Amino acid sequence: MCFACFEGVNEPGTQSFCHCGRPETQTAMRRIEADISRRQMIGGMAAVVGMFAGFGLAPQELRAQTPARPLLLTNLRLFDGETLSMRQGVDILIEGGRIAGLPAAGQCPEDAERIDCGGRSVIPGLIDAHWHATLASVSQVVALTQDIGLVHLLAGQQAGATLQRGFTTVRDVGGPAFGLKAAIDRGVVEGPRIFPSGAMISQTSGHGDFRFPNQLPLMPSDKADYAMQNGMTAITDGPADVLRRTREQLMKGASQIKIMAGGGVASPSDPIDSTQFLEEEMRAAVQAADDWNTYVCAHVYTSRGIQRCIRAGVKSIEHGQLADEETVRMMADNGVWWSLQPFLADEDSNQYADPAAIAAQKMVAEGTLRAFDLARTHSVNWAFGSDVLFGGAEKQGRHLTKLARFMSPLEALHRATGAAGQLLAMSGPRAPYDGRLGVIAPGAFADLLVVEGDPEASLAWLEDTGNLRLIVKNGRIHKNSL
Repeated sequence: MCFACFEGVNEPGTQSFCHCGRPETQTAMRRIEADISRRQMIGGMAAVVGMFAGFGLAPQELRAQTPARPLLLTNLRLFDGETLSMRQGVDILIEGGRIAGLPAAGQCPEDAERIDCGGRSVIPGLIDAHWHATLASVSQVVALTQDIGLVHLLAGQQAGATLQRGFTTVRDVGGPAFGLKAAIDRGVVEGPRIFPSGAMISQTSGHGDFRFPNQLPLMPSDKADYAMQNGMTAITDGPADVLRRTREQLMKGASQIKIMAGGGVASPSDPIDSTQFLEEEMRAAVQAADDWNTYVCAHVYTSRGIQRCIRAGVKSIEHGQLADEETVRMMADNGVWWSLQPFLADEDSNQYADPAAIAAQKMVAEGTLRAFDLARTHSVNWAFGSDVLFGGAEKQGRHLTKLARFMSPLEALHRATGAAGQLLAMSGPRAPYDGRLGVIAPGAFADLLVVEGDPEASLAWLEDTGNLRLIVKNGRIHKNSL
């Protein structure tokens, strides 16, 4: 039921419900939204967007595809997100927000609107498979103590910066991102597509339990803490309550579910070697997600925790740098995805004063070196994620460049484009966008970047957003410095 459109009727005991979800209504809405986009949101929408302009949230109104005219990118080298080589002698035809075709150079409609790429490389829009859209650019203190309105406004500002770094899609694996996603999808703010998980589901004392010791024990009369009230985390114990918390996130629109299955580096109350959630608790989350035709991903580092996740039916391991070879083989045998981050304890990593945290960070960094080798040896499906949390969002692109230390630049790009798109597709009917992502192929979403640099030779160009000369998301131009 759509509560916004619900209305009572005069007859006692009867009600009238809206038809917002009916296929014909959705089709009509898509036509209306397309028409609004073609008219560049003149009129009423301009007033809405104007409210956000002073905060830097208004979408950048760059030239969009002319109504009824396809857009053609010419004079380019193409990396399609799948094949680990560059192609030449093709153009890219965009129509209706999709890739309409890859015709041979010069074999295109005469009425197409042309953009000459000047011989530069074109790649798919980047995907960050482990992102926190509302928590990436604020400190933990701000996130847990300041008015939630400020947190959301800062997240809206960061969403625009994320898109300008070339990330046209993110999988949000924890945080109150549903409102931000809706604002981006409606064109109120600029930002990437978001695959939201909603609140991070954690056991008491788990990696998502941000309470202080003086807030314990939790009494029946106690209200939920700030992080729970605002959808950052959902603390839960026992299969029945895990089931309820998981279903709440699905009701809100989660495209996948995130559970905390082990400890972390910096968290003081859950050591990195701890295993969190009983197998039957994990199974409750997996069953609820499976009933909605989607999946569960899990924060976990250790072999013991990963193996418990796999037995419970978890389909994506987030981090996992402490996995041994037996565990990685188990991941491959069960078709489990690995969302890997280049945690290297370097200048871009979080800095800690606590000796225990420093030791744990060093252990994860050493595990990172093994993880890439093990993933290759056992042919595990894996995708890039940055896991920027509580500050340092501007380093997102630099984290991707680090992958080129372990593989060719094009394979590294594949992990942040075609491979990541496959991971996101596991959301099935819960995927919020109906189309292929991470590839430049007929029928896929028209998300692409024109870059100043050679992706075959290096990814260093990612460190300067000025090297992104053209940014296109869904066929709309969000930056053009060609």
